[in-house]
Parts: sequence; structure tokens; C-alpha cells
Amino acid sequence: MSRFRFVLGEIGQGLRRNMSMAISVVLVTFVSLTFVGSAALLQMQIGKMKGEWYDRVEVSVFLCPNGTPRVETCAGGEATQDQIAEIRGILEAPAMDSYVDEIFFETKEQAYEAVRAQAGDEDWFQLLSVDQMQASFRVKLTDPTQIDIVMDEVAGRTGVEEVLDQREIFEPIFLVMNRATVLSVGLAVVMTVTAVLLITTTIRLSAMSRRRETEIMRFVGASNFFIQLPFMLEGALAALLGAVLATGTLWFGVRYGVEDWLSSSVGFVTDYVTTAEVWVIAPILAAIGIAIAAISSLVSLSRYTKV
Repeated sequence: MSRFRFVLGEIGQGLRRNMSMAISVVLVTFVSLTFVGSAALLQMQIGKMKGEWYDRVEVSVFLCPNGTPRVETCAGGEATQDQIAEIRGILEAPAMDSYVDEIFFETKEQAYEAVRAQAGDEDWFQLLSVDQMQASFRVKLTDPTQIDIVMDEVAGRTGVEEVLDQREIFEPIFLVMNRATVLSVGLAVVMTVTAVLLITTTIRLSAMSRRRETEIMRFVGASNFFIQLPFMLEGALAALLGAVLATGTLWFGVRYGVEDWLSSSVGFVTDYVTTAEVWVIAPILAAIGIAIAAISSLVSLSRYTKV
């Protein structure tokens, strides 16, 4: 018990002597771990969005419209009933049963009504007519990863103007989010290196300022571990406090920025990260903070606690 009190006393003494440096360690660890946590939460959000959106991915088969053809498959003009029946037959063939879950045919009239519902009273809608619209098939897939098989079966056939892979709509969003993750990771690495250097300097200054006490402890037979333990705990305590602040910041951001504001403002995403995910990564942030302190301690103490 006396040894435990001694270690606590040494920690308190060290923190008082180097209070400004200890605060700096807390702050730089807090910033670096906030970036680490942000990158982790971004990746979790990307995973949720991919799982949600890719499960709803459809193949859109747009048939040739009335008017000037834009592709060779529409050289004969608007898709005929025979061509539409042929494409439907391909999609409903037994060979496609394992890939196609549901087929919906949208007529020009239905397409016009769908645009009307979205456009409302917009002026540009008054320039459209039913005859300008184009019929299409919407194909819901059993397995969205097999989308290329379905597309290859109907693409390039007479009467088909375009086959649209809806994943192309989502990919730019995921690209931006992935780049944001890379940026967060890059900043986190820079700040982590800064934290290691700062903790190393702090422990080094603390060890040098208490060199006389270290000499006395060595002369009375104290082990290297017992001598180094207060310095190690100082760094670990500061890093752990930085991890707690980072976790609190992330929790606050997700709770009020995502769950309250973003989920009500951006409705096309229904599955956002929650504070539950913050608690999942909280132990990881704490472990990283302690690891930073451990690495810094190993770099400093082996030299500066020798007498």
C-alpha cells in the first residue's frame, strides 16, 4: 500500500511540475483520436449505406422513345410491342429466375405521371408531353452483385436505348465519403505522430526534473519498473483523458449532428450511424491512446531513468 501511495504521489508531483505540457498532451491526443474516431464512423456509415442502397439496386431498361434515334438499336424508331414482348420474355426466362426477383413495366403514361408527381407546378413540366416519355422495365434483383448478368442479357438489343445500372448513381457519393475517410486518417496519423513526440518530450522533461529522486530510488534498490512506473502512468493518464474527450466529442456530434439534424434533414438515407457505434469504438480509442503513451514511454524512459 505504501508503494501504491508513493507512485500516486510521484504522478501528482510530475503533473504539477509539467502541467502545461500535460494539458498539451491531452489536447493533441484528443484531436488525433477525434480524427481516428471520425474515420471509423465514416466507414461504418458507408457500410450502412451500401447495405441499404445496394439491396435496393435495380436495372432500368429504357426502351427506344419516339423521335430522333440516339443509338443504333433505336434506328427503327420507337420500341414496338413485339420488341417489348421479346425483352420481357428474356427477363422472365427460366434461366433468369435465380437473378431476377421482380419485373415492373412502366408505360409512357405512367412515366409522365411519375414526373408530374415529382415536378409539381414547375414551369418546365408544361413543356413535356406523354409522347416525349419513354417506356421502361424496372428489374429488381435477387442478388444485386449479379447485376452485370442481367444487364448483358438485354443491353444492345433492338428496341433498347439504354440499360442503367443504378449503382452508378451511388458511387460518386461513396467516392466522396471514402476520400473524406482518407483525409481523416491522414490527419489522424499526423496528429498521432505529434502526440507521440509531445508525450515523449513531456516524459523526458519529467524524468530529468526528478533525476535526483531517481538516483535515490536506485541507491535503495528500486527496480527499473518501479522507477519508470510513475512516468508511464503520467503519460497513460493524459492520453486516456484525451481519449475520453474524443469519445465525448464524437458522441455529441453523432447525437445532435446526425441523429437529430441530419436524419430529419436528409431523408434519402434511413440508416445513419448512432451513438451506439460511438460506444463501440470508444474502447478502441482508449486502447490507441494508451498505446501512444506506451510507445512514448519506451522511447524516453530507457535512457532518462538510468543513473
